[in-house]
Amino acid sequence: MVKNGSEILVEALVEQGVDTIFGYPGGSVLNIYDALYKNSDRIRHILTAHEQGAAHAADGYARATGRVGVCLATSGPGATNLVTGIATAYMDSIPMVAITGNVGTSLIGRDSFQEVYIAGITMPITKHNFVVRHVEELADTIRSAFRIAASGRPGPVLVDIPKDVTAAECEYIPGEKVEIHETYDVTEEQLKTVAAMIAQAERPVIYYGGGVETADAGAALLELMRKADIPSAHTMMAIGCIPDTEPLSLGLVGMHGTVSADWAVERSDLLLCIGARFSDRVATNTSRFAPRAKLVHIDIDAAEINKNIGVDYSVVSDAENFLTKLLPYVQPAGHDQWRAQIAEWQRTLDYVPKDDDSVIHPHQLLRTLYDMIGDDAIVATDVGQHQLWSAQYNRCTRVRHFLTSGGLGTMGFGYGAAMGAQFAFPDKTVIHITGDGSFHMNLNELCTAVTYELPIITIIMNNNVLGNVRQWQTMFYEKRYSQTDLYRKTDYIKLAEAFGGRGYRATNIAELRAALKAALEHRSGPVLIECTIDKDERVLPMIPAGGTIDDLVAD
Repeated sequence: MVKNGSEILVEALVEQGVDTIFGYPGGSVLNIYDALYKNSDRIRHILTAHEQGAAHAADGYARATGRVGVCLATSGPGATNLVTGIATAYMDSIPMVAITGNVGTSLIGRDSFQEVYIAGITMPITKHNFVVRHVEELADTIRSAFRIAASGRPGPVLVDIPKDVTAAECEYIPGEKVEIHETYDVTEEQLKTVAAMIAQAERPVIYYGGGVETADAGAALLELMRKADIPSAHTMMAIGCIPDTEPLSLGLVGMHGTVSADWAVERSDLLLCIGARFSDRVATNTSRFAPRAKLVHIDIDAAEINKNIGVDYSVVSDAENFLTKLLPYVQPAGHDQWRAQIAEWQRTLDYVPKDDDSVIHPHQLLRTLYDMIGDDAIVATDVGQHQLWSAQYNRCTRVRHFLTSGGLGTMGFGYGAAMGAQFAFPDKTVIHITGDGSFHMNLNELCTAVTYELPIITIIMNNNVLGNVRQWQTMFYEKRYSQTDLYRKTDYIKLAEAFGGRGYRATNIAELRAALKAALEHRSGPVLIECTIDKDERVLPMIPAGGTIDDLVAD
C-alpha cells in the first residue's frame, strides 16, 4: 500500500507497540501531527507544556514500564529542548526514541529558519541517531531505532526526519514488532571461577545497580544472597529491586549511603559488582575503594569493565542471565561472624535522625508519606537534598517504583517523569517529591497534569535555598552562600489554583497528614503540598567527594 512518510511513521510506531507519545507540534512536524490526528484512536498523543517535559515524560514512562518511551518535537528549538531529557535517559540507560522534524532536505545546511544539526548535537548522548533522507528508509529506520534503544545496554535513539520526507510517498510494507532475544556467552569456566571466589570469601558483599532493575533480576539476586549468605548494598538506581526490609540488605551505598554498608564494602574480602559502574558517587576515592577485596564485575557493557576501577575478574552479561546460570554452581554457605560484625555496625554506627513532630524533618516527612501511600505507589523525584533523603528513607519494595535522575542529576526531571508514570499506570498513586529549586525548573508541566486530570501528588520540600549546593558551601566553603539563598516569594497554593489544581501547606507532621489524606482522596487532578523545612537540614551521613569512609561526616 502507498503511504506518505507521516503515515508510515505512525504505522511503524503502532507496529512497535507504541500507544502513547509525548510531544509538541511545530512547522517541520505538521505532516506528522496531521497523521497523528487521523490515527488518534491508535496512538494517544500527550501535549506537554515544553519539549523538555515531553522527553522526561517519555523517560518516566520507560522507567515505570520497562518499554521504550517515545517523544516528538519540531526542528530547531523544539529539537534542542529535548537535549537535556535525552542526556538524562542516556546517563541512566533508559530506552527511548526521540523523533525530531527538520527543514526540508533542500534547505539543510543553509541556516534555514529553525534549522539545527540535531544529529550532531545529540551524537554524544544517544546510543545512535539517524537522519532519514529518503522516505523508503523510514519504516526500517524506526524499527532499527527501537531495536537499538531496547537491546544490550538500553538508551535513547534519535530519528531526525526532514519535512519533505514526511510528505513523500512510497510503498509501505508492514513488518513485525522488534523482539529482543539476546544471549550472552557465559562460559562454564567463568561460572565456576566466580562460584569458587564466593566459596573462598569470608567477608563477601554484593554491590548492585540499575542493571539489575533493567534485567528484572531482583529475584535471582535475592536467591543468590540467601543461598550463599551474602549481604548486599545498592545504588540509587536499584532502589526497589530488593526490599530494604530483607535482612541481608544493607541499603544504599556510597557518598550518602548507610554507614554500615560503606563499612562492609571497606572491610569486605570479595566485592561482587552486578549491573553497576563504580561511579564517583559510590567509589568516591577509586584508589582506596574496597581496598581489601577481590573485585568481580558483572556488566552488560564491556566498556564499563575496568573503566573506573581495575577489577580482578569480569564477565560481560546481563544480570538475569548471569545470576540464573551462576546459581547452580554456588554452594550454600553461612557467614555468621561477618553478619554479626555488620549487625554491630548497624546498631552502633548507622545515622539515626531525631524526631520532632512540631516541625517537619525530612525523615519524618518521608516516613509519614510511605505510611499513607502504601507499597504500590510510584515515587518520582527531582534532584537535590530531597532526592537523597528520598533514597535514604525510601520504602520501595517493588521494581520500577522509584524514578530518579541518577547519572545526569537533572533538576526539573521529576514532574515529567511522574506524568509518564501516571499515563502508564492511571490507577496507581504517583508521588512527585521535589525541592523548591527543582520545582521552579519545570513547574509549567503542572498545566499538563491539570489538562489531563492526572492525580499526581507533588510534595515540595521548601527550604527557600538550593539545599544541596548550600550544604556543600556550609561544609567546604566556610558558609559563603553564593547564590544559594533564593529569596523567592512563590505562593504554591495560589500557583496550584492558578493552574487549575489544588494546593496545601504543611508546617508540622499533623498538617502534613491532613494534607496527604485530602490529596489521596482527590483523584481528578494534581495536588501540591508545600512542606516547610529548615534551610540548615543536611543530608547525612556523607563521604566528601574524593574521600573515604575515614572522612565520613555523620553529625
